[in-house]
Amino acid sequence: MNIGFLCPGQASQKVGMGIDLYQKTDLGKKYFDIANEIMENDIQKIIFEGPEQKLKETKFTQPAIYIVSVIIGKLLIKKGIKPNCAAGHSLGEYTALTLANSFDFRAGLELVKIRANEMQEACKNNDGSMAAIIGLKDSEVKNICESYTSGVVVAANFNSKNQVVISGEKDAIKNVIDIMLESGAIKAVELNVSGAFHSPLMGPAKNILAEKILSTKINDTDIPVYANVSSKPLMQASKIRLSLIDQLESPVLWHQTITNMIHDGVKLAIEVGPGRVLKTLSKRIDRSLNMASIESHEEIENFEHV
Repeated sequence: MNIGFLCPGQASQKVGMGIDLYQKTDLGKKYFDIANEIMENDIQKIIFEGPEQKLKETKFTQPAIYIVSVIIGKLLIKKGIKPNCAAGHSLGEYTALTLANSFDFRAGLELVKIRANEMQEACKNNDGSMAAIIGLKDSEVKNICESYTSGVVVAANFNSKNQVVISGEKDAIKNVIDIMLESGAIKAVELNVSGAFHSPLMGPAKNILAEKILSTKINDTDIPVYANVSSKPLMQASKIRLSLIDQLESPVLWHQTITNMIHDGVKLAIEVGPGRVLKTLSKRIDRSLNMASIESHEEIENFEHV
């Protein structure tokens, strides 16, 4: 059976995630200890004890999800559950690339640390927001965003075939929500996020992250990793590097990615990390896809596949 690993992004975090991995596995303890060293703070304590508001800060959220997700993925592989391909939603692409051996845990966390810090800084400097638009086609959402000229607003996440997240300046988002509803959207909800991710407002963060990506040793992957910016499988280091640089300002082509994975033979997709967000989205994209979600030591131990 062809297996695809799906790695979650921001908003999948919860206080206490991964504590069982730290307590019950040597790999978990090793990686959490490395993480404290790289982060130069007690990221373990923030993940295990919170408070929730602190864990929600982008500079902590992204490394936290990356750390827990990589440990889960590595433990699954160690158990013999080996993926034929992988994909990650936004931040999750770094997890997917680590599990595909494009870079190791240390290098990946160094990248994620800079990504998270710079995205948080960009959010401080730009009053941005995001909103989920439900019930319009991708093309309709894109056309409305492109025709709005009074501020920055773009289609940012193509999550499922009837849910697109838009991103941009706060006032522009509020105005475009009204236009979306007038144009037939069933629902439009402003999201509780700290800024306009995957939009031109992330330009300053992209420039600083690009320097780090260009100086990081990136290898060809062992398995194909589907890129957010193209929804296509990549294995070549040079293409992965460019894709990661473009990712911060480009939309996440998620439902296109899942559709391509199924077309390429994936029969079972395993969400590797905290939460059930990708499992839910994937079921909306194509109900024929077998989905599992693994976020605890117990679930790793009990997981069986035929």
